[in-house]
Amino acid sequence: MKGRKLSRRDILQGAATLAAGTMFASPVRAQAPEPVAITPELVEAAKKEGKLIFYSSMDLPVGEKLGKAFEAAYPGITIQIERSGSERLFQRIDQEFGSGIRAADVINTSDASHIITWKRNNWLAPFVSEDMARHFLPEYRDPDGMSATSRIYLSSIAYNTNLVKPEDAPKSFADLLDPKWAGKMVKGHPAYSGTIMTATFQLVRELGWDYLEKLSKQRVMQVQSSTDPPKKLSLGERAVMADGNEYGIVLLKEAGQPVEPIYPAEGAPTISGPTAIFASAPHPNAARLFQAWLHTRETQQFFTDFTAQYSVHAQVQSKPGRWKISDIKLMKEDAAGVEKMAEEIKTRYARLFRV
Repeated sequence: MKGRKLSRRDILQGAATLAAGTMFASPVRAQAPEPVAITPELVEAAKKEGKLIFYSSMDLPVGEKLGKAFEAAYPGITIQIERSGSERLFQRIDQEFGSGIRAADVINTSDASHIITWKRNNWLAPFVSEDMARHFLPEYRDPDGMSATSRIYLSSIAYNTNLVKPEDAPKSFADLLDPKWAGKMVKGHPAYSGTIMTATFQLVRELGWDYLEKLSKQRVMQVQSSTDPPKKLSLGERAVMADGNEYGIVLLKEAGQPVEPIYPAEGAPTISGPTAIFASAPHPNAARLFQAWLHTRETQQFFTDFTAQYSVHAQVQSKPGRWKISDIKLMKEDAAGVEKMAEEIKTRYARLFRV
C-alpha cells in the first residue's frame, strides 16, 4: 500500500481504465440531456406523487437505510423497496414488461450488462444530474444519460480466522484448487446474483472454464446471493469463501467477526452497480429526485461509509483504515462481454456444479 500519493482523480481514472469502452456499450445512441439540479420545483412535483418504487440488488439492510435517509430528506415521499438478486430482477422486469406491467420507477443492478439490454429496448429514461455531470468520469455514466454508476465493489476470497491460520490461507484463486479446501468452501450462484455473474465472467475470461471445472470438484457449498458467503464464513459453516462481496467481509471484520478478506494474486473481479430510471416510471418526478439525490456527494459519502463499497464521485473519500481501490489489483469489467455470455455461463455453471 506504499508508493506515490495518488490524487482522487488518479484513483478514479485508474479504475475507469478497467472499464473504458465496455461498461455502457450499446448500439443505441441519442443525445444526453442537460444536467438537472435539485430544485424546489422538482421536490414539490415529487411530493405530489408521494411515492417511489425502487427495484434494488443492494443488500436489504443497505437499501432500507438508504430509503429511510431519502424519506428523511424529503418528508412526504415514501419509498417502496423491492429487493432481489440482479439476475432475478432482470427476469422480473422482462416478465413485467411482457405482461404490460409498469411498476418500477428506479432500478439498481449489480450486473451492468442489464443496462445494455434495457437501453436497447428503449425502456430507460435519460437523466443527468448536476453531480453526475460535474463529478463522475464519463466512463461511469451512460453517454446518453440512461444510467450512472452508483457504487463499485469487488468479489474476493476470504477466510475464517478461527478455522484458518493466516500463513495457511489461500492467496489466489489457483490456491482454492488445493485438495485441503475440499468441502470447506462456499460461493454464490451466477443465475441468481449479478455480482457472481459478473465475477464468473471475469474468472472464465482470465482462467478459463477449466478452472471452474476443477473448482466444482471441491465439494463447494452453493448459496444464492453474493451476500450469503460472508455470512456463512462468519458463522464458521465454511472456512473459505471462494467468491462473494468483499464489502460484506470488511463490515463483518469491523464488527469483530473472525473473517479476513483476501485480494487474489490474479486480481479481484470488479463489479459496478448502475442505477437507472424507467421511461414508464409511475412516479417520474420522484424517480428523478431520487436519482439526483443518490448521486450527490453527501449521499455517496454516506453510502460509502455505511456499506464499505466504493464511490466514483470525485469528491468522496475512503473511510480511514479501509483499503482504497487504487491499492488493489483488479480484473477488468466488461458489461458487453457479460451480456453475450450470460446464458452460456448459467448453463455451463449449472452443469458443472450440479445446481
